[in-house]
Amino acid sequence: MYPDLLAMTVRDRLLRISCLVAVAALGRPADDWNARWIAAQPDGANPEAQMPIFRRAFRLEKPVERAVIDISGLGQYELTIDGRKIGSAELTPGWTNYRKSVLYNTFDITAALQPGENAVGVMLGNGFFHVPRVPNRYTKLTESFGQPKLIARIRVTFRGGGALEIVTDGKWKWHPGPIVFSHVYGGEDYDARLEEMGWNRPGFDDGGWEPALEVAGPGGRLVAQTNPDSRVMEVLLPVQTTEPRAGVRVYDLGQNFSGWPGITVRGRAGASLKMIPGELLGSDGLVSQRSSGGPQWFTYTLKSEGDETWSPRFSYYGFRYLQMEGAGVDVASVEGRFVHSSAPRIGEFSCSKDLFNRIHKLIDAAIRSNMQSVLTDCPHREKLGWLEETHLLGSAIMYNYGVQSLYGKIADDMSEAQTAEGLIPDIAPEYTAFAGGFRDSPEWGSAVVLSPWLAYKHFGDRGILAAHYDSMKRYVEYLGGKSAGGIVAYGLGDWYDIGPKPPGVSQLTNLGVTATAIYYADLTVLRDIARLLGKSGDAEQFSSQADVTRAAFNAKLYNAGSGVYDRGSQTAYAMPLALGIVPQERRTEALNKLVEDIRAHGNHTTAGDVGFHFVIQALCEGGRSDVIYDMLANPDPPSYAAQVAHGATTLTEAWDANPNSSQNHFMLGHAEEWFYRYLAGIDVDFSRRPEERIVLRPTPVGDIDSAQAKYKTPLGPVSINWQRRRGRFFCDVEVPPGTTAWLLLPGKRGQPVRPGRHHFEVPTR
Repeated sequence: MYPDLLAMTVRDRLLRISCLVAVAALGRPADDWNARWIAAQPDGANPEAQMPIFRRAFRLEKPVERAVIDISGLGQYELTIDGRKIGSAELTPGWTNYRKSVLYNTFDITAALQPGENAVGVMLGNGFFHVPRVPNRYTKLTESFGQPKLIARIRVTFRGGGALEIVTDGKWKWHPGPIVFSHVYGGEDYDARLEEMGWNRPGFDDGGWEPALEVAGPGGRLVAQTNPDSRVMEVLLPVQTTEPRAGVRVYDLGQNFSGWPGITVRGRAGASLKMIPGELLGSDGLVSQRSSGGPQWFTYTLKSEGDETWSPRFSYYGFRYLQMEGAGVDVASVEGRFVHSSAPRIGEFSCSKDLFNRIHKLIDAAIRSNMQSVLTDCPHREKLGWLEETHLLGSAIMYNYGVQSLYGKIADDMSEAQTAEGLIPDIAPEYTAFAGGFRDSPEWGSAVVLSPWLAYKHFGDRGILAAHYDSMKRYVEYLGGKSAGGIVAYGLGDWYDIGPKPPGVSQLTNLGVTATAIYYADLTVLRDIARLLGKSGDAEQFSSQADVTRAAFNAKLYNAGSGVYDRGSQTAYAMPLALGIVPQERRTEALNKLVEDIRAHGNHTTAGDVGFHFVIQALCEGGRSDVIYDMLANPDPPSYAAQVAHGATTLTEAWDANPNSSQNHFMLGHAEEWFYRYLAGIDVDFSRRPEERIVLRPTPVGDIDSAQAKYKTPLGPVSINWQRRRGRFFCDVEVPPGTTAWLLLPGKRGQPVRPGRHHFEVPTR
């Protein structure tokens, strides 16, 4: 829980939590708003560094029955009514291609209004809407959709009848605000001396403020935001404080995370506190940003009115350590505010092996850090929606969090990013067009097919498939046009695999392996989607294309004399095995060669971002969880265990935890799916027949004596808890009402299990 809530009045808690939850369904269609976009400057003006603030006062002469506000502030906004923040959302609205769609939020503000005069106040920040190049501050990319702007409407229904509508127009007032620098990459600077006391409350004299200008919108249609807000989901307190240099303090918050600092300070007016966040410390004990992109910092300038409490609003970073420097400032308290999507947690996992629990936490912390309104790869240097993770890591995310609506939003982002030729770029929203494989790589673009399908398999909603079917077809046609003799061979391949050179574009596996295998996966999945949607003609076409691609893969990438796929890398065996490309008579041989290579490398994988997902999948389906266990338990780098031993608190970008690479990535977190689906044994898949949608498959392995998992499915909660002791295997399961599960106990034939709680006991082998 956010700790400030404990000190709030009952009315304030109501405003922050319950009555201010987004309820977009209450809104009329967005295209009939009477509101106008408003801004501080005329259209075409250069955006100022100092962020504008807006206010509107109004009177209510009758008791309010219901009041609702629809609002979108770009790039990001904070809404207050009578000085109180509305809702608990941060970094809102969600990021989109603003030329195509603009998300808005709806709040029930009935409890926030009072009889008589009321005042609405809105602060704006740049977000991804305006990303300028700034000297001496980190900038990954530059992009501008224009100056910060705002649109809103308030609809009030009175008791006994009557209504009032207040919309953004020239009657609103604006003024330069206290945020003097707002940058999604470079940080945020706040000068408290520029605050105007009571500016967002009734009775404030705004005679010196300027009328807001009615301006054109960014071009995108207004769409109600349905994906979960980002919020402060956890508060971290320092575990250690050092002073590596006179007047410079460094706070260790104990955990790498995405978010910002929260401070309480006291000092002279005009004194500034500079806060430099980072994932690592240098040899001098100072914060280092070499892994995360810099220079980046936050600055707070005091107004000198006793204790002053502040945190950034519109810029976040990934960090564990916070360096503070500034003469004339007394720091009373420091905390780290972990900001990420508020998608509900729906899964829990633990086992008897503490190392595996720590690996699970490592991966989970990286997932949370990169789960915003898009799935980022890192919360500092990039903050972009790299798409390969949405399908390769999709199950790892979906076993832990209810991200059905987030995946719907990501699918919308991909469709909006699709080019006229059918290309899906590697990132969506596409705020910048990268070159070569960094814009057009099949393993990334195929997310348009594979991610909605994965969401359907976990959550059972066909709507996402129907809504994006045309985009899927266009992309598969685009890939077909790139194929030669059934082989697709371009892109990034098995990004960040482990070869003789520094990690990057695939070293051990030819591009034709990963690109063609993913193309085959697209065809087979789209075949199944077409069947599900009743498009039998399309299904036959995709099935035929898949057969041609499978035959081409085996003809051109398999050496019958040596039994080797491509150059014999782990990825070259794992992908065709996991995707069903290897003919049945060669599957055992291919699996054995995969295992042999892992053993030859000392129980290490050599696969990268793309391939490791399929290494895990091929070993699971081949009954070789023992090999996965050996890789995960391996203390020698490169491995998860080595990252834990190295002190990592989130999954790192490179297998070897290289300090020059990000220390907070989730692209290699594929073991998470194995923890749930095989080790604990909960396998849910809505694409299977109803009697096979829930498979319970506990997989005791190595020295693990127990494992347990809980998972909230759309059918209801599923749980499993197994133990090995005294030569017996004990298993307790829970099956949701109205369904059955298929139970596969070790060494036993499968059996159906009815709804309810059940206990099973069998001898161990």
